[in-house]
Amino acid sequence: MSTGATTPDSHQGRSAVRPSWNRLLAAALVAVSAVALFGLHQRPVGYALIVAGLVVAAVADRQLLRHLSLIAAGLVVISTMSLEADLSNAGMARFAVTLSAAVALPYAVSRWWYREDIIRFPLGTDRWSRFEFGYLALVVVAGYLVLPVYFLGSGAYRNWPESSGTDEIVRLFIGVNAVGLWDELFFICIVFTLLRHHFPFWQANVLQSVVFVSFLWELGYRGWGPLLTVPFALLQGYIFQRTRSLPYVVTVHLTFDAIIFGILVHAYNPDLADVFLTGPR
Repeated sequence: MSTGATTPDSHQGRSAVRPSWNRLLAAALVAVSAVALFGLHQRPVGYALIVAGLVVAAVADRQLLRHLSLIAAGLVVISTMSLEADLSNAGMARFAVTLSAAVALPYAVSRWWYREDIIRFPLGTDRWSRFEFGYLALVVVAGYLVLPVYFLGSGAYRNWPESSGTDEIVRLFIGVNAVGLWDELFFICIVFTLLRHHFPFWQANVLQSVVFVSFLWELGYRGWGPLLTVPFALLQGYIFQRTRSLPYVVTVHLTFDAIIFGILVHAYNPDLADVFLTGPR
């Protein structure tokens, strides 16, 4: 995989400055299909929305059609399995194979069939700025204070399997972090980057957040979880646009996930990781 710096602005087509309504409609239909696929568990409706979006794109802009097809392919691959957390050997293998395919397929088609260099996974080797260190510190504080209120107060932790033994806790750690890394590869490096090629930043970011949050909903962030996941998805798009660094957005994401892991362990093992001040007592 290429590790050169991603520069969405340099890849934008001339239509990205002022997209027509039918192009935006096409992208919105594909993005909203994720709500049906993952949020509502209405696969036929989700597939119908994907087809409708691709038909509109075929009429409006053939290049947009190519890129929406890549996003759609990833969504269809993901939709072939349940996203409910499963720490069994079969469940973890299913997640690994399916989610890897959802990233590999769009990347391979874009790179070797379309002969494009749009989808990249940039290392961003520059030193982190004070803004980046400061934002990461803010993430730690906000996550530590807010996430226990959500997971423990709402009972959302029950959307993850009980993890009591050492083996289960290790599996939980691997699963939480692996999915967190995958989130950034697919939603940011593929979905957001492809949409950013055609649309202004804020439109591309809102569209990717719809897909991102829908996936997280089925994964377990339900109830009032979207009040947390919507801002998180939008901020991840903004941070990637600003830093051009996959390692940085992954670090931010895995920092949240480390806190979530501790909360889940504590929820099922009250004597472990008992360090959260804002959770219910």
